[in-house]
Amino acid sequence: MPDILQQDIMYLTGVGPNRKKLLSSELGINTFADLLEYFPYKYVDRSKVYKVSELTGDMAFVQVVGHILSFETFSMGVHKERVVAHFTDGTALMDLVWFNGGKYAREHYKVGRQYLVFGRPSVFNNRIQIQHPDVDEFGADSTELDDKSLGMRPYYNTTEKMKKSNLTSKGVERLVHNLLDKLTQPLPETIPPFITSKLHLVSRDQALRAIHYPPDAKQLSQARVRLKFEELFFVQLNILRYASDQRRKYLGFVFPRIGDIFNTFYYQCLPFSLTGAQKRVMHEIRSDMRSGRQMNRLLQGDVGSGKTLVALMAMLIALDNGFQACMMAPTEILAEQHLATLRELLTGMDIRVELLTGIIKGKKRKEVLAGLLDGSVQILVGTHAVIEDTVQFSRLGLVVIDEQHRFGVAQRAKLWGKSSPTPNPSREGEGSMHTNQQTNVTTPLPTAGGAGGGAAVGAIPHVLVMTATPIPRTLAMTLYGDLDVSVIDELPPGRKPIQTVHVFDSRMTSLYDGIRRQIQAGRQVYFVFPLIEESEKMDLKNLEQGFETLCQVFPEYRLSKVHGRMNAHDKEEEMQRFVSGQTQILVATTVIEVGVNVPNASVMVIIDAQRFGLSQLHQLRGRVGRGAEQSFCFLVTNYKLSEVTRKRIDIMCETNDGFRIAEADLKLRGPGDLEGTQQSGMAFDLKIADIARDGQLVQMARDEAAIVIGEDPQCNSAKYQSLWQRLSEIRKTDINWSAIS
Repeated sequence: MPDILQQDIMYLTGVGPNRKKLLSSELGINTFADLLEYFPYKYVDRSKVYKVSELTGDMAFVQVVGHILSFETFSMGVHKERVVAHFTDGTALMDLVWFNGGKYAREHYKVGRQYLVFGRPSVFNNRIQIQHPDVDEFGADSTELDDKSLGMRPYYNTTEKMKKSNLTSKGVERLVHNLLDKLTQPLPETIPPFITSKLHLVSRDQALRAIHYPPDAKQLSQARVRLKFEELFFVQLNILRYASDQRRKYLGFVFPRIGDIFNTFYYQCLPFSLTGAQKRVMHEIRSDMRSGRQMNRLLQGDVGSGKTLVALMAMLIALDNGFQACMMAPTEILAEQHLATLRELLTGMDIRVELLTGIIKGKKRKEVLAGLLDGSVQILVGTHAVIEDTVQFSRLGLVVIDEQHRFGVAQRAKLWGKSSPTPNPSREGEGSMHTNQQTNVTTPLPTAGGAGGGAAVGAIPHVLVMTATPIPRTLAMTLYGDLDVSVIDELPPGRKPIQTVHVFDSRMTSLYDGIRRQIQAGRQVYFVFPLIEESEKMDLKNLEQGFETLCQVFPEYRLSKVHGRMNAHDKEEEMQRFVSGQTQILVATTVIEVGVNVPNASVMVIIDAQRFGLSQLHQLRGRVGRGAEQSFCFLVTNYKLSEVTRKRIDIMCETNDGFRIAEADLKLRGPGDLEGTQQSGMAFDLKIADIARDGQLVQMARDEAAIVIGEDPQCNSAKYQSLWQRLSEIRKTDINWSAIS
């Protein structure tokens, strides 16, 4: 059976070379197995056959059995015609109507022959009609009532190109029908019976047949659960296998010491008492850094929750143990912000913190590079410039990455080679932990069979990934399932929740008056627009037009303008004018979503807020509320809002909880639309499971995968060989990206 599933789709009845090219290019279907796993997107219950006399214009889809009495053709202009077939089942008359495809209907459907007709009835000139119906022959030699054609009929997504070649949903269904008829033997199982029995899952054969032609709603539900679980199980098995391999193969530098540097900062320089969440996260990081395994930890926390402070304390632990630390940011202005924050926090301490970005050149750049090599630069803050070949550290022990999704996994991998494995004599006295035998030794491990395997390598830097984008638990479990996750879910004391208000664009004059009062009180304001230039397709206010309007509304104030098409120098210059307070209003696109810290900015106005996702609105709102004063976020829309958009706006006005917002966004938009999911390294395409709605199955799949990994970490147990074999068949990559975080 596995051999037949791997057969070229070209050899399936009804395909051939031309359709094979179409199926391959449009849907990625190349084999029998690919078609079998191309699932319907909806079903229509066709279990009941109506009489024509029972039909009304208010009914949904129906089907009737009868014969065609005659055809009529009506001209509708040049090269256009309406074809009508008069149809009866003996109880009443109705019309079958084609505005397109009438020629095909006249040539293929015969007067007097029995047909099964399916479609949505309507009334025209006091007579029932069905426009563009599905028509199948019906009789002893064709469709019967117990055939797959009846019951719950599947509908498949197709493309315009396919439809032009008559590969509509119905055409794809015919191919699936042919394939299932060809598969006379039960389909092979992919999950062992000790798992399927425990979870009461139907067989794979039963699920794959029922997902295309479900006998009833119950069996359709059982098929979906089985296939969703299988998909999620192998995703989780792959993730946990990666994580298990990483823990066995990659040693982390051992940092057992909390020394003078950390203690001086904690007891003398800490600007405020840590929240309970910060203390909990620090304990988790501390445990990782002294464990002997490489830390790969994702640190989640809303804007303003104190992630940077936690990251700094982690870096100070590295310094106490004789190592250097590095913080990477996605933009130069954010790197400069981190530099300023770290230097301010470390005021009075003898710690050298330097910046390395594309604008650091000449003598200064040489000084920084030399300081990294001789160890005198203890903390480096930079952008992607840090991973250039010319940048080498003396002893890099910890890498902090801010806004992880802005860096590709291959870029992050380069950081591993930045640290010299040999001790630096000039800094030997600062901490003796590196003499631990785990630090620079290659420990051989048995080579694992199956999907895992390999031997341990020398110690490498710890990695702490920070993100201000709250990631829902079920999504994090899949996209970042190989990382340990820490969450800072408290804001520092004294922060006032941002007041979020929905404003219709007809009330802008009143909004401008309120903004003017805020500026008069010494505050600054953001205006965010969804577009840079006017679009003919979308009735949106654009930034250029909006900037001109705001200049007229606020002639007494100075404005800055920032968008993604500006060159880096001009953009940085405009941002710095706002940061320094030279301008009172910053007009921007979403380039400020990850931007600078301006505590004096107290108002965020988002124009055409309906065009943004929830997580993006939350990130933009996080640009304000950073000072002690009350801050405001105004979501400006027109009156014409869809139900989903109204839900988004209402959620934003109800809560400042980033995780609640992210959960809602995941359910409303799906995981593919969320910021930060495209470079996760977990490149599985989910065909049937939905992370947003199948959270319970995600957890169930992870629990079962964890049992397998716990019992067979090196993938060589005979009990689980069928699982490892299946995983190797469906896995897209053998690269252990998860070890890079």
